[in-house]
Amino acid sequence: MSASTQVIRGACPHDCPDTCALLTTVTDGVAVKVQGNPAHPQTGGVLCTKVSRYTERTYHPERVLTPLRRTGPKGSGRFEPVGWAEALDDIAARLQAIAIRDPQAILPYSYAGTMGLVQGESIAARFFHRLGASRLDRTICASAGAAGLEYTLGGKLGMRVEFFAESRLILIWGSNSIGSNLHFWRYAQEAKRQGAKLVCIDPRRSETADKCHEHLAILPGTDAALAYALMHECIVHGWLDHGYIARHTLGWPQLRDRALEWPPERAAAVCGIAAEQIVKLAQDIGRCFERQEPIAIRLNYGMQRTRGGGNAVRAVACLPAVLGAWRHRAGGLLLSNSGAFPLQRDVLQRPDLLQRSGVPAPRFINMSTIGDDLLRPASPEFGPRIEALVVYNSNPVAVAPESGKVAAGFARDDLFTVVLEHFLTDTADHADYVLPATTQLEHWDIHASYGHTDVLLNRPAIAPLGQAWPNTQIFRELARRMGFDEPCFNDDDETLCRQAFGAAVDFDTLLQQGFASLPLPDAPFAAGGFPTPSGKCEFFSERLQAQGMDGLPQVLPNHEAVGSDPRYPLAMISPPARHFLNSTFVNVQSLRDVEGEPVLEMHPDDATPRGVADGDRVIVFNDRGRYECVARVGQRARPGVVNGLGIWWRKLGLNGTNVNELTHQRLTDLGRAPTFYDCLVEVRRA
Repeated sequence: MSASTQVIRGACPHDCPDTCALLTTVTDGVAVKVQGNPAHPQTGGVLCTKVSRYTERTYHPERVLTPLRRTGPKGSGRFEPVGWAEALDDIAARLQAIAIRDPQAILPYSYAGTMGLVQGESIAARFFHRLGASRLDRTICASAGAAGLEYTLGGKLGMRVEFFAESRLILIWGSNSIGSNLHFWRYAQEAKRQGAKLVCIDPRRSETADKCHEHLAILPGTDAALAYALMHECIVHGWLDHGYIARHTLGWPQLRDRALEWPPERAAAVCGIAAEQIVKLAQDIGRCFERQEPIAIRLNYGMQRTRGGGNAVRAVACLPAVLGAWRHRAGGLLLSNSGAFPLQRDVLQRPDLLQRSGVPAPRFINMSTIGDDLLRPASPEFGPRIEALVVYNSNPVAVAPESGKVAAGFARDDLFTVVLEHFLTDTADHADYVLPATTQLEHWDIHASYGHTDVLLNRPAIAPLGQAWPNTQIFRELARRMGFDEPCFNDDDETLCRQAFGAAVDFDTLLQQGFASLPLPDAPFAAGGFPTPSGKCEFFSERLQAQGMDGLPQVLPNHEAVGSDPRYPLAMISPPARHFLNSTFVNVQSLRDVEGEPVLEMHPDDATPRGVADGDRVIVFNDRGRYECVARVGQRARPGVVNGLGIWWRKLGLNGTNVNELTHQRLTDLGRAPTFYDCLVEVRRA
């Protein structure tokens, strides 16, 4: 009997700028291969190593495929199978009992375990709005950079990624593109073949830095100083587009005066690099300016994870307008283009349901301070103590900062916790109930992107394994048990996919080819038209000034500046290991085999005085905790900075912790975001 084979169009669900189009080959109901869709120009048939192993993750022997109820202490990971009806009845009853006292004692916790708009915040958001639960301030990844763009350009908008292939000078700033933005790297390589110069600005000598012509290994949190020094040189040498500045910017005299305070020598001392490197980069910019060649900046989120991250993004985002680089379709800047998508968020999430909850304006709780918030008692200022958590699309015990406190909060015996998951993660180990969720191959979803400008549709390729349900189905069933009878809780997943963009995106095109491109101009700000209040690129923000802040981009020292505490002389950043994506894929054996063990990269100048050799087991520590890992001594780290590659599950680490044991919960200047790369440590041999 011949096998029945189909190829199903889908989309990668993971938190990456590339949002790839997938083709899943299914034989007799089993997914046998996942590959990139060659018909999608942004994907070009190419997938990263992680997602090319997606069938290994879907059919993983440790996949949770039945509802589980806790039988051991919190954190023990001891559970028993239970039926869906029994689990949901108990969960609904316990949530209802808490909600009668105060629904704000219930908190959803979710982020980008899937970037899908349907399995992310559709029925789930409706459920929590109708309940009147506390609202989660979802800040853990991108909100500082988003705020920086909002106050400067007017929103998360920028270049179209495909036009980087035509750029003549590309600054890859705060990004390891080879590991985390592979399809942009294809365009950068095309530009390089055509004679473009590539410059990497990153404290770590990443795989991307290896392939660029120049690498500026600045200290963490000093990006704004570098941006101002480059502006200084542009002013001194006349590399300014006076016409563009006059017509399309606001606050140039103030910005000019501040930039002139930052000659290369001053910035070099702050950034920890040679002034000659800054001068050379400025000269590269000047040559392109004089030849009217396009200059492009690929900014990524690594640089905004320090105290001054929002202002740093503001400073860098001023550069293209100073140079008039936006005139070219291959010039300007790209951090995120998610603001270009005509998403009908209110239709999907229904915030109007808050009016029926009896709590029309529930409090916000910042996901980046969940460690403190779970341990906080009720108070007039804070409100009720958090009594229940429903976690989906996230693994906070591993990924949230200062994870020792996070784990302690999740271990509270009086905290009722429900986790929707594929695996028994660090967070799931602390749950009262673990509910089996479907993977991307098993459900409908629709996706925007932040690295390109196409909408993608994901069709289910296989039937759900075991008793797994989509997130949407779980929240529909909880809503029914809670007595929420609004018709919107009956919308099926395909209907939700259609609602996401409404008539703005042709759904028939999505059904036929799996993706649809937004009709956007090639050069979004060639003639100004910034979506700011003034319609201009706002070097000076009157909105920030009205909030009592500096209207100009500031150079702010880190919370934990190098030299501020002699006990902890080393700065630590924690960029992702190449074969993991946050904490996703850590339990995929083939990928973990490649990564080996948790690693701390050290420069020989820091390792040798501490008696640390390559391959030694070391303890990294500060007042918040200690983390054991293996030292890799070499040139990946710059002197004074160590790189703790993450994010390992705590229970798969060497001493039951991961790098977030050492990070803190203080926030950024703008956007209320975490400061993962603003962290001082010391290192000794284990």
